[in-house]
Amino acid sequence: MKRLFQISSIATLVAASAFAIAQPTGYTGPSNKAAPSAGYAGPTSVPLMTAKALLDNGKDDQYARLQGRLLSHKGGEDYEFADASGKITVEIDAKHFPAGVTIDHNTVVELTGEFDKETFGESSFDVKQLKVVTK
Repeated sequence: MKRLFQISSIATLVAASAFAIAQPTGYTGPSNKAAPSAGYAGPTSVPLMTAKALLDNGKDDQYARLQGRLLSHKGGEDYEFADASGKITVEIDAKHFPAGVTIDHNTVVELTGEFDKETFGESSFDVKQLKVVTK
């Protein structure tokens, strides 16, 4: 009887784990591998910029905010971000996606992070915080 109880307890834990893993959260656009997290959501003095202004005039390691949409997942932590001025590659750790929120290519998001200016190759934006503006 004790053995039967142990086996049924293990089966219940395995089933609960599978259900928890199957719950959709984070970015749900193409090639989603993101996981949820939470963070500070209050006011900030970090300037709101456009993708074009950041690419044209941004300094390496400069903190900025961008507001626009994640168009697609490029692989790994890289996403294509766009606003009215243009596009930039953004790097988003899975932990920065808000828990329980579905984000797709139509969702307007605000990204706060650090600009990685490259002398050669593609510059990118390393996201430290992601907030949903509108669904």
